[in-house]
Amino acid sequence: MNAPTALIAEDEPLLRSELREALASAWPELSICAEAADGDAAIRAMEQCSPDILFLDIRMPGASGLEVARRASGRGHVVFITAYDEFAVAAFEEGAVDYLLKPFSGERLATAVTRLKQRLHEPPANLDATLRILLQKLDHGRDYLRWITASRGRELYLTAVEEVLYFRADYKYTQMVTGNGEFLIRKTIRDLLKELDPDQFWQIHRSTLVNVNAIASVQHGLDGHLHLRVGERPERLPVSRPFAHRFRQM
Repeated sequence: MNAPTALIAEDEPLLRSELREALASAWPELSICAEAADGDAAIRAMEQCSPDILFLDIRMPGASGLEVARRASGRGHVVFITAYDEFAVAAFEEGAVDYLLKPFSGERLATAVTRLKQRLHEPPANLDATLRILLQKLDHGRDYLRWITASRGRELYLTAVEEVLYFRADYKYTQMVTGNGEFLIRKTIRDLLKELDPDQFWQIHRSTLVNVNAIASVQHGLDGHLHLRVGERPERLPVSRPFAHRFRQM
């Protein structure tokens, strides 16, 4: 039997690297035939190298992990990478796919590897029915982003969104500020506007989203401009005129 091959599709480079290294240790015989940073690239890579196994991030730029899995149905064994523990449990219960939770656990990876080795002796499952059920579970109660992966240096951190004080665009990345300091994420402000609960995160500037629950004070300047203080942070966040109406009564 030829050595099994795998595709890793994950938009966070450090997480991709971490999974590659963990797999090399847990399953030395496994050959990573391709890596992808978005769903569209994952589909192209799948067509080129026909991997036996696909490790797919649920939320990626371009096609989602669910869409890539739909394309891989009956062609490869799927393992979802997700920060959503409820979705992971649902995936496990459906049985046709497996999961890895962010941040990765060596114990969970070992379990997934054991199951994958067993499944390689069987044809890949048709995932159409499973994906419909998982999509429903993802949609119900998971309308908004609840966890986010951020980096500081070469360290990765999984943070609950309610702990975030604000997001601010920072060149190619977005700065995420919490009570524990400053981090970088690869999502744009536009991406975050689509994924965050609009009742919890308000846009106050074209480059800034603030956690409403973290607002400590609203300061009215003599020039009519507004600034916010959030949490115990010393900086003042400017509120641009198109968004100032939210704070006029404060």
